[in-house]
Amino acid sequence: MSLSFDFAQPEAAGADRVTLFVDVILPLPLPKLYTYRVPYEMNDEVVIGGRVIVQFGAKKTLSCIVAAVHETPPAQYQAKYILEFIDDAPVVTQAQLKLFRWMADYYMCTLGEVINAALPSALKLSSESRIQLHPAFEPDTNPYPLSEQEERIVAVLSSEDGKALTFTEVGDLLGSANFHKVIKSLIQKDVIFLFEHLADKYSPKVVKKVRLAHHFVEENVLEELFAKMASKPKQLDVLMRYLQRVPVYQNVHSNHQGMEKAALTSSPHLSPSAVNTLIKNGVLEQFDVIVSRFPLDDSPEAKMPFTLSEAQTAAHDEVLRLFGEKDIVLLHGVTGAGKTEIYIELIRKALEGGGQVLYLLPEIALTAQIVTRLMRVFGTRLGVYHSKFSDNERVEVWNGVLSGRFQVVVGVRSAVFLPFDNMSLIIVDEEHESSYKQYDPAPRYNAREVALMMANFQGAKTLLGSATPAVETYYQTRAGRWGLVTLSKRFGEAGLPEIELVDTRKQREAKKMLNHFTPELLGEIERKLGLKEQVILFQNRRGYSPFISCLDCGWIPKCKNCAVSLSYHKHAHELRCHYCGFHDRMPVECPACGSRNLKTVGFGTEKIEDDLKIMLPAANVQRMDLDTTRAKNSYQQIIADFEQQTTNVLVGTQMVTKGLDFANVSLVGIINADSIIHYPDFRAHERAFQMFVQVSGRAGRKGKKGKVIIQTADPAQVIFDKVIRNDYLEFYEYEITQRREYGFPPFMRVIRLTVKHVDQLVAEQAAILLTQELVYRLGREAVLGPEAPYIFRIRNFYLQEITIKLDREHTVLKHAKGQITEAMNVVKDQKEFKQTRLVADVDPM
Repeated sequence: MSLSFDFAQPEAAGADRVTLFVDVILPLPLPKLYTYRVPYEMNDEVVIGGRVIVQFGAKKTLSCIVAAVHETPPAQYQAKYILEFIDDAPVVTQAQLKLFRWMADYYMCTLGEVINAALPSALKLSSESRIQLHPAFEPDTNPYPLSEQEERIVAVLSSEDGKALTFTEVGDLLGSANFHKVIKSLIQKDVIFLFEHLADKYSPKVVKKVRLAHHFVEENVLEELFAKMASKPKQLDVLMRYLQRVPVYQNVHSNHQGMEKAALTSSPHLSPSAVNTLIKNGVLEQFDVIVSRFPLDDSPEAKMPFTLSEAQTAAHDEVLRLFGEKDIVLLHGVTGAGKTEIYIELIRKALEGGGQVLYLLPEIALTAQIVTRLMRVFGTRLGVYHSKFSDNERVEVWNGVLSGRFQVVVGVRSAVFLPFDNMSLIIVDEEHESSYKQYDPAPRYNAREVALMMANFQGAKTLLGSATPAVETYYQTRAGRWGLVTLSKRFGEAGLPEIELVDTRKQREAKKMLNHFTPELLGEIERKLGLKEQVILFQNRRGYSPFISCLDCGWIPKCKNCAVSLSYHKHAHELRCHYCGFHDRMPVECPACGSRNLKTVGFGTEKIEDDLKIMLPAANVQRMDLDTTRAKNSYQQIIADFEQQTTNVLVGTQMVTKGLDFANVSLVGIINADSIIHYPDFRAHERAFQMFVQVSGRAGRKGKKGKVIIQTADPAQVIFDKVIRNDYLEFYEYEITQRREYGFPPFMRVIRLTVKHVDQLVAEQAAILLTQELVYRLGREAVLGPEAPYIFRIRNFYLQEITIKLDREHTVLKHAKGQITEAMNVVKDQKEFKQTRLVADVDPM
């Protein structure tokens, strides 16, 4: 799309016309909306929630969303004109705009940041201002004299027909940042014109198809064609294949639809050049068809491939009963209890009522298994949305929700941004998961909380599901605000796994450890593999080794951008930072002392995989972590290999703890439980309990008796007893007592402020000033800090953290946020802190 425009637009004739203005949401971190004027001739094109193109600043052209239409011009500046309307219907619904405003307010960010996160990239337009010679410009007859700078620009533009220069290139050419007046002068002299090169990045998927030219469809004409092609066997083979696949005589319409060109040349016996020759000679016609990027089922009708058990039916009915009284219900079911089947039955009932359904999952890894099950039931009505999809695929789902094609969407946290406006049911599976929290950039939202607010705005019901609910969630059920349904037994004949603790300290003292495996775990792995059963091993650290060290001088390689050691990745033979991505080659010798006596210390998933392949050469070992799942379909492939038992040992990080359902897994090993428990955070014990119970739940799900072996140097830890007995209630009572005593959620709200600067001293000084301003406004008892976090430097920025604890009452929170914003503005207004970054994280996890 190319646009030509002047710096100002003339007033249209006719004083009786209404002058309209629009407030737009620019995809920038601006505190306020910006107002533009609508050209008279475009008054009828204004659509709230539609995209428009505007000029912002001297040379930026952006697409943005219309948030409001009115007749009041801005008081502080003259409104520029809208350049163009992109949409004749909203791409963002009124329900979304309401939710986005709430997110900006609650999570202390701007509406522009929310829109930037919400819209798929392909719905956003990119641009850069350009200049080109005016078609009517003639150097010899031009009446206006040109300056030296203007002559230089014209010379470059004249060097090639149609040559264009960006604003940046003009600045470089003139060697000056003050080039705008030169451009303006050339425009006024009709020497150049200004245009914006805007690319609407969404493009539909197009498939090339072929069909028999219509005049050959008659039988006698086709016989003549065969006779002529008798000496051309390759072309004849292609034609025969087409007629085998497309019954042109039985159904003339089938020839109109044709067949995919790729399918016609997929056989090694058919020549692609023969196909192209037939197209060139007019025997076949080639045409393009826009198709969906998502596989379509034959029928949109639901097929129920299962029957609920007695316990599932009772739980399902109780959920429906509670929905009659409350908007939010927690389904607390042990791992393997069959919660997914209950979800499916509830979705089916919601669709019968004509509403939309959102099914949230914490990890992309889970969507592969769940989607297969849901597709069998809901067919074409099901859409899938997550970050591994291409921009175009995400736009197709977005548009599918807008049009009503997708009535059910299964997705990860970003799916809360989709344009639902008739929500009936939201399901948040594994609701306790920290993966629902967005950490960077803003908005730093929790998808579970956003889903609850979305349901509230649209009058929908919300079902939260988990075997290990978040403490805050269970507290709400105890307080009677939310409903509670419990499933205490596994589905079918499956029982909960046997859990065994193994003391790694004793085994090391007895010198019985083999690499990082106790004899008990290694022996059990061998036994299960001998029975043709499968094993999952959990280690919550990726890479080969957490760090390397020189055994002579003690040198440890550190990240140059962050205050962490570099992890060794054997496969790539490099050192890598897991915070900023910095990587370096593995040194051959110590750069400090020159010694070649370098040793890896600790272990990650890559080392476990490597060790197992050496110790158990007959085992088929695969790894599932961030390093092995970067590609789009890598999750699906790893899971498919494990489901089909091509792989019999799966080593992974917390990805393997969440909701995966494998019938043949009878053993789960937790390699290093202590690293999860001993972490400086008030949620550490909660996360450890959840992780141990969840990963244990992968064993023995389909009738086989499962076993879990937990390796720990401290088996006396209180948490292990609760994990072994799968006693969530006892864990909850212990944890809620601690939270009440020390003033943590759910009894208080927490906001964490992070101060960042490349200079450590400046970061500390800014944090001290911010703390003083906060204490002045909120009181000393509400403000903790400042202090340097556990990892005090990330991506070259030194960090200081301030924690604010507030009463849960809504009015207190709203007032406090205003006070916090004022305090942050005081710091930003100081000259010495202009480059300081201040980040607010509401409800940190």
